[in-house]
Amino acid sequence: MASPKTYVIITPARNEAHYIEKTIESVSAQTILPAEWLIVDDGSDDATPDIVRSYADRFPWIRLICRGNRGYRKSGTGVMEAFYDGYAELHQVEWDYLVKLDADLTLKRDYFERCFKHFDQNPKLGIGGGKVFHTINGELEFESHPRFHVRGATKIYRQECWRAIGGLIKMTGWDTIDEVKANMIGWQTYTFDEPTLVHHRITGAADGIFRNYVKNGIGSFIIGYHPLFLLLKSVSLFFGKAGLKGAIGLLYGFSQGYLKKINRIEEQDVIRYLRRQQLNRLLFRNTIWK
Repeated sequence: MASPKTYVIITPARNEAHYIEKTIESVSAQTILPAEWLIVDDGSDDATPDIVRSYADRFPWIRLICRGNRGYRKSGTGVMEAFYDGYAELHQVEWDYLVKLDADLTLKRDYFERCFKHFDQNPKLGIGGGKVFHTINGELEFESHPRFHVRGATKIYRQECWRAIGGLIKMTGWDTIDEVKANMIGWQTYTFDEPTLVHHRITGAADGIFRNYVKNGIGSFIIGYHPLFLLLKSVSLFFGKAGLKGAIGLLYGFSQGYLKKINRIEEQDVIRYLRRQQLNRLLFRNTIWK
């Protein structure tokens, strides 16, 4: 029988009063409880911090950290700033897994227990997480993505992998480049078919379709996407659910990287690896996509 897993959670949260109680109730009911859970309030102007305080009074392993209100939502980089404010405050030095968890999720009671079984079964698994569903018109709908990708809402990092990739970049695109780095150095990353969880806010909903894909385009530039791959991805978006807004938003954001001379990640070996994977995918060769 595998030994109990020690895990810590960091949750950046901004104006999540409508959902965060469901998330806290889900985590506090887990069959394996976290050693520590830092919820970082990123300048909320609703009842989010009050709700967290009420649970922190009941559960000693929950702690609230409050950041100042910058006056606006800062997608991508803001999440990482809040995440690392929490990371710096961890009391639990020794842990097996680090979890980055959103504040608008509902998890089954054995969610983490079942996730850790996947890690036990595959020593090469470095980053994993459950399948994310959204409630659309009263029906649960899977949020599709590449097999190697784990949604930023529910990332679980094995300690050895976390240290090997050097943590996360504090830039838009953080939740893809971590997986690219991990795969490049021999780790595996993927989403599990089971367990599943419900994400109450559709990814990018806070920004709107166009702005969300602009952000994705900028992130794609930052982590070094091949221009041809990005172009074909935008064509795919046009014929998919994102439609014209998604396609134009992605291209616009990517072009802004060139026009505004936005800094890319410094690891040229990672960019070369990513572009090689993308070109191989276009040529129907084996890649991290399958």
